[in-house]
Amino acid sequence: MRPILIALLVPALSLACNDTADTAAPGAPASADRFDAARAWRVLEHQVGLGERPAGSAASRKLGRYLKRRVPGGRFQKVPGGLRNVVGRVRGRNPDRVVLVGAHYDTKDIDGFVGANDGASGTAVVLQLAREIQPRTIRPTLLFVFFDGEESPRGAADHEFEEKGLRGSKVAARRLADRVDRMVLLDFVGDSDLAIPREGNSTKRLWAKLRAAAGRAGTEDTFPAGTAGAVLDDHIPFLERGVPAIDLIDFEFDCWHRTCDDIDAVSEESLDRVGETVMRLLPTL
Repeated sequence: MRPILIALLVPALSLACNDTADTAAPGAPASADRFDAARAWRVLEHQVGLGERPAGSAASRKLGRYLKRRVPGGRFQKVPGGLRNVVGRVRGRNPDRVVLVGAHYDTKDIDGFVGANDGASGTAVVLQLAREIQPRTIRPTLLFVFFDGEESPRGAADHEFEEKGLRGSKVAARRLADRVDRMVLLDFVGDSDLAIPREGNSTKRLWAKLRAAAGRAGTEDTFPAGTAGAVLDDHIPFLERGVPAIDLIDFEFDCWHRTCDDIDAVSEESLDRVGETVMRLLPTL
């Protein structure tokens, strides 16, 4: 992903085990610990242990197989260039109400870059959400999509990102957007000094629901009021097709596309705060 100066012109338009748990007044503390951050952390550590994982590499393909085996209903979705999205599904009480929760699992093709935050953190939280949500416990049906090829290939210039990056999400949007009602993207969600204001392209009404969920989870300080700059990321192909979408990304991360984006730059607590919040968001969508 990369920042842009002006938001694109696109249409504006928990997980709890039941919906009643999400009717608490905004700002009320979380009633229980619902997200297994320790398990998510182990998934992050596994990814970092694979080393560099640029799209199409042996390590990235190994990770894709790992995700497919662990996400409920896991399958591959072909992406041009020999790449593969991983798609899973958890059926809700309403099979016609579909929410897509996504993250990218490739890393920038930079020597020594292991992407603990940029790639591994979002992937870890999304996979753990998929494993914790039981079928038919909330209203929407959930699609969990791990995008391949979010990063542009080695040698592509920054101004070519929109053309050469977002490869997996462009395919997923073409094939899935007509049956998806909402899209929630997780990207830089693991850095130790985490603060995620609304990303400039993110749908305002959907972001308001996220902040309300943060109030119920007691994580308001992680999702402060205000709007940050717009970012080109995997939610853009969905926004362009009329799907309300939000991007959970702390783009003030100092180690963006630098080799210091390693295990020392991320924390289990950050995964927990994001996971607890999204757990409370999803039943309201």
